[in-house]
Amino acid sequence: MKSLDVVRSRVGKRGTLVLSAEFRRHYGLEEGDDVIQEPRPEGVLIRPAATVAVRLYSDAEKARLLLEGATTASEYARARKRVRDLGMDPDKVAHTPPT
Repeated sequence: MKSLDVVRSRVGKRGTLVLSAEFRRHYGLEEGDDVIQEPRPEGVLIRPAATVAVRLYSDAEKARLLLEGATTASEYARARKRVRDLGMDPDKVAHTPPT
């Protein structure tokens, strides 16, 4: 990996900071990308932020996952209780109980 030279930047209006094209290319940063600002004893560390897709599950999906994730009779009983706590009837959730 090629080492980068130290580059001086200036803080602009509203706190904007321009990163050199060389740095943006090196770190794969594009306009609109998120970065993390971390305070460090020697100054501020600015690094790319990792973005992770998050899936939100409906109560019906949560109920199915709870019931199908149970592998023992006691886990299944706990899962049924949690499904009832979600306000659903475990017998009406399409799933395969553990054997």
